[in-house]
Amino acid sequence: MDQIKIFQNEVAIRIKEQGVNGSFLKAKGNFIVESIKSGYSYNFLWLGRPIIQYPQDIVAIQEIIWEVKPDLIIETGIAHGGSLILSASMLTLLEICGEIDKGSVVGIDIEIRQHNRIEIEKHPLNKKITMFEGSSITEEVVNKVKEIAKSKNRILVFLDSNHTHEHVLKELELYSPFVSQGSYMVVFDTIIEDLPEDFVKNRPWGKGNNPKTAVWEFLKIHNEFEIDKEIENKLLITVAPDGYLKRMR
Repeated sequence: MDQIKIFQNEVAIRIKEQGVNGSFLKAKGNFIVESIKSGYSYNFLWLGRPIIQYPQDIVAIQEIIWEVKPDLIIETGIAHGGSLILSASMLTLLEICGEIDKGSVVGIDIEIRQHNRIEIEKHPLNKKITMFEGSSITEEVVNKVKEIAKSKNRILVFLDSNHTHEHVLKELELYSPFVSQGSYMVVFDTIIEDLPEDFVKNRPWGKGNNPKTAVWEFLKIHNEFEIDKEIENKLLITVAPDGYLKRMR
């Protein structure tokens, strides 16, 4: 057996063991609660732009993009634009490595704040990014995305906008058809369902009404997608438990 296969087998064993390691899982839960209280995920930049994610999820995104090799990434939720820049940088690397011809990123947000738009538009990677302002679930916005997607070969989707059950479920229904077989639809902030009762305050979402409950509802009638539990067990620290959805067929 060559060294790569030996390494991969060792990784697979560790990941499996982590997923059932009670003390590790308890520590993970404690870390997530305390890190949310402290605003930990707001501490990081990607190529100069704030990216409001755990570093573990950033690494997972990098791995998925390299594996899938999409020529289009669709993102709902823009905020400061760090995730758009991450996606654009990975597509640029895929181009440089000769893995794809030309990649592009579509970002959608109900409100793109002017100071964020200015910073995103002056970033060196902005030429790969198209931004649409409006609700991700309106026919007008979805049609704009369809127009771009029709010329693309492999598509990856990230959902990270309004976190209510109703909104995310609608996004799942509208954007799942874009996802290529073998690619992913990643639903962020499913962690809301796992937080203590009344932990989330002054938000229209919370326990029982969040991205994870929407994922569970969606999967009842969409068996073409499966939760990739291996990613979750590998990361442990993630805002997207049950949120890494792989299109199997």
